[in-house]
Amino acid sequence: MASIDEEIRLDEEENRRELAYIRTQLPSDIKKFYSDKDILYMMDLIVDYYYTSGILESDAEEVDIDLEAVADYVCKRAKEEGFCSSFNPDEVFFIVQADLDFQEQNL
Repeated sequence: MASIDEEIRLDEEENRRELAYIRTQLPSDIKKFYSDKDILYMMDLIVDYYYTSGILESDAEEVDIDLEAVADYVCKRAKEEGFCSSFNPDEVFFIVQADLDFQEQNL
């Protein structure tokens, strides 16, 4: 069993790989508007959405995820938390989509 420090290191490494993947998937006109900090924050909110929406508790073999709803959630929470009030759901959609693609490739 890995130690807590090892678990944290592995989680940070996975986040760096996912961030790099998302950056390669974003259209160039969008990627320039979002810092690594912004994308990492969004990644956390995406996971939060999956936990709070009940998607992860589904017994269905396949679950349809409404990427627009996830993007809207990310933008709304970022504004509520005072992180950023200018995230555009149409642009965040691409980040949500890339995040899901990364997760599906790394199951």
